[in-house]
Order: sequence, then C-alpha cells, then structure tokens
Amino acid sequence: MSGKRAITLLASACALAGVAVPLAAAADGFYKGKTLTLIVGTIAGGGYDANGRLVARHIGRFIPGAPNVVVQNMPGASGIKAVNFLYAIAPKDGTTIATFNSAMPFYETVGASGVQFKSTELSWIGSLSQNVNVIVVMRDTGVRTLEDAKKKEVIMGALTGGGTMSAYPILLNNLFGTKFKVVAGYSGGNEVNLAIERGEVQGRGTTPWSTWKTTRPEWVKDGRVVPLVQIGPKKDPELAAMGVPLLDDLAENEEQRQIFRLLGGNTYIERPFAGPPRIPADRLEILRRAFDAVAKDPQFLADAEREQAEVDPQTGENVALLVKQIVGSPAAVIERVKAVMPAGGAQ
Repeated sequence: MSGKRAITLLASACALAGVAVPLAAAADGFYKGKTLTLIVGTIAGGGYDANGRLVARHIGRFIPGAPNVVVQNMPGASGIKAVNFLYAIAPKDGTTIATFNSAMPFYETVGASGVQFKSTELSWIGSLSQNVNVIVVMRDTGVRTLEDAKKKEVIMGALTGGGTMSAYPILLNNLFGTKFKVVAGYSGGNEVNLAIERGEVQGRGTTPWSTWKTTRPEWVKDGRVVPLVQIGPKKDPELAAMGVPLLDDLAENEEQRQIFRLLGGNTYIERPFAGPPRIPADRLEILRRAFDAVAKDPQFLADAEREQAEVDPQTGENVALLVKQIVGSPAAVIERVKAVMPAGGAQ
C-alpha cells in the first residue's frame, strides 16, 4: 500500500470518527448490568484465542456501564463458522462481538466454500495488529530457503479444507516450483503444532510470526522453526535480519504483485474484532472507542507485553475501508488467485 493511499485511508477514518462521537451519549446506559459475549472463531490455545481473551480482560473497563465480558470459542471451517453465526444469527444489539481469522474478506472475495456473509456489512470495531505472517518449516527438514524447498518435499499442516494455510504453500508451488505437500484436516493452529510434535507434518503455512513467539516461544528461541518467507505490509526487522524475504519482493511481474497483495491483504487487519451487521450506531461507536482506548491503555499494554502479543492497532473505521478494498479487488486478479487456490478454498 502506498504512503499516499495509507494517508488517505487514515484521514477518512478520522473524519468518520469525528462525526460519530456525539452518538455514544445516547447509549451510555445500555450496557449496565449486561454481558458482552466475545466469540473467538478458533479453538482454545492459539493466537487468536490468546488475543481475544487479552482484549476481553480489559475492554469492559472502557464501556459505559462496565458490562461483564465472557469469551466463547466457536471453531470451524477456518473461522467461517463463527463469522456466519455473527452475520446471520448473533444478536444485533451490540451484546455480541467476535474475533476471527483475518482472511475472512479474502475468503469471501475468492468464493470460498461455506461463506454466507458479506464482509463489508459487518460492524468492524478495530484490529489489534498489522502483523507479518510467515511460512515455516522445521529445522530437522534441512530446508532453510525457498530454493531448498524446490528440491525437497516438505509436508505442511493446514486446517480443514485449507484456507490460507493451504493457499500459500500451493501458491508457491504453482508460481515458484516449491515441493510443499499440504495435509489439511486439522481443527486449529494448535492442532497443527501438535501434529508437528508428533512428526505427522513438517511445517505450517501462513501464520503470524507473533503467534509463533507467543504459543511456541521455545521453538523460536531454539531455532526449531525456520521462516522461509514473510508476508505483510512491510518487513519485520527481526525476520529481515535473519534474511527472510518479503513475498512482495519475490514478485516477477505486476500480476504476481497484485496476487500477493490480495492474498496478503489480511495482514493489514490482523486480529480483527467485529460485530454483526446493523448494530445501532451509538453502540457501535461505544465499542469502537472502547477498543481504541484498550489499545492505548498502560495496563493492557503491560499485559500484552507479558504475553508477547504485538499491538499495532487499526480503528474500526479504517478496517472497514481496508475490507472494502480487499472485496473490491480487480476481477482478473481474483480469478488468477482462485486458479492457484486449493479446491474449496477455506472449508
């Protein structure tokens, strides 16, 4: 994303926020005595779950009426199950929100199986980070670079039906001749890690680098995981120092660059939080400003540091604009991406 485009998006978000502030006063008493349910679209124990519970511990302090906040895990279909529920079934009164795989707008865009939601209609509250994702293999494979992965088959674990954990290794196979063999069917990222421990698979497709540092810090410290490529809006300094290339830098032409931007668009909105469509405007305003306040709160930041959770937030207004861009990608680019996606996309 160009600097000029990013500035335009930020200015638009600030303008939206400025006109919305007075609305919150009307909802100040709504949350008193109520429970706010935060749905996590993964199983317990992974990065999304950890970040969801982290926010849940703090956000109630910044909502007028200080509601009780409870977390409910709803895994399935790489997060699609939770977002389908949020979109069509969850109460639309502001008492239910969710955090889920940031690739949801991408899944919708490429027509992934099972998608029953419209990303642009969700009530975006914010995102916690703009994170770099990585494709990793285990050290004992002997693979250290993408060039090595062109010469040796590596078995990669992925979720049921695949999602981006399947899409990225398959994309690299199709574009660069790597020999990744994807084994899908795991219920969550933690299950993939357990499969690695059992020796069933030898690596994992796109996952935030911060998730590895949070959920398997000993693997990172000991060099047991080997990042082959980083995917994100900019290079992570730690990964760059390790010589890990940014996917965009590997593009051989403009078409490949556009493909990578569509596939990697979710890295701008990592750890997103949203509500169902048509939340009353005053309550959405309260939730958005509460999220913004949490992301700046010293207690929260200290808690995040202890858990090694990276915080680089986006406002709900800005996330909504970025989602609109992803869904509005050029048709030719979408078709090219669909051609290299695993069958079913993200079941």
